[in-house]
Amino acid sequence: MPEQAGTAREHERGEEAGLPAAAGGWELGSLGASANAVTVLRRSAWVLLLAGPVLGAWALLAGPEVVRAEVSSERPAAVAVDSSGPGGFAELFVTAYLEAEEGRAGDVLAAFMPGAGPATLSGGGGGQVVEQAAAVRVRAVSAGYWAVTVAARVRPAEPAAKPDRAEAEAAVGLRYFRVPVRSGASGELTAVALPAEVGALPAGQAPELGYGQSAEPNAADPGVRTLQGFFTSYLAGGGEVDRYMPPGSRLTPITPAPYASASVGRVAEYGTNAPGAAFPEGAPIPDGTRRRLLVDVTAADRAGVERPLTYAVALKARDGRWEVEAVEAAPLLAAGSGSTDKRSK
Repeated sequence: MPEQAGTAREHERGEEAGLPAAAGGWELGSLGASANAVTVLRRSAWVLLLAGPVLGAWALLAGPEVVRAEVSSERPAAVAVDSSGPGGFAELFVTAYLEAEEGRAGDVLAAFMPGAGPATLSGGGGGQVVEQAAAVRVRAVSAGYWAVTVAARVRPAEPAAKPDRAEAEAAVGLRYFRVPVRSGASGELTAVALPAEVGALPAGQAPELGYGQSAEPNAADPGVRTLQGFFTSYLAGGGEVDRYMPPGSRLTPITPAPYASASVGRVAEYGTNAPGAAFPEGAPIPDGTRRRLLVDVTAADRAGVERPLTYAVALKARDGRWEVEAVEAAPLLAAGSGSTDKRSK
């Protein structure tokens, strides 16, 4: 047939040109179509090559940070723990250690030293009681590892029938124990070893304060009257403290009032040895003027027992009168007295 003969001749010409009639199950078209396909592929490759950096940058900026989360989960870092945590943990540990009964020490201490060997106690006696325990030094050994010194006031659980004064004082003694405390990856605390009893800590030196000389309160100082009214309200329930403070202050009085009365004693002021001398009665006070004072207060409870208290107070002038701007967290230290005592480290 003419159609079959034409197809055969085209097939023969294709073989002579070196082109197979079929490749991988796909029939190839003419040479022009093949050239066009190659051109399209070449241009597509150049577009992908040039667009690669742009696409990569977009992926970094727009993509979720899944990789960072996976890396941090593979290498968990030790959780930062405030020093009060190891201190409180050591206090509990020392108390449990000192009050542990014979034959049960291992069970009691297991909560503080997981995986540690059994601790045994032997000997007679009625045991001992910890009346008070406090962490008095927390020293960082390394990241997440502390040496905590605990002071414990210990007395026998069953004191002698008629102890004399010397025996009674010796029975209730202040002892010191050092505990190594380690923080785990999730912040859990563990005692590394049993407590080590150590000697008493050396007494520190009192730092120099940044105020002038203290003096009896000047009755002509309007700031003293503000302080007197404020502490009467704050400690003894003598009215609202808001009247002595600027608007918006959040300081509230102590309730229930622990004292029946409160009186301002000696006063020291920053920058002067004569508290209040620069602000006499009737003199104008520019708004915004500030004063920093250290105030000794004598407070008496309902039984008449007096207790001395000391407050660091900041006064600020507004509308011609003094207001308690703040009851400060700590007194001002003199220049050069802010560094930590090296003996306490």
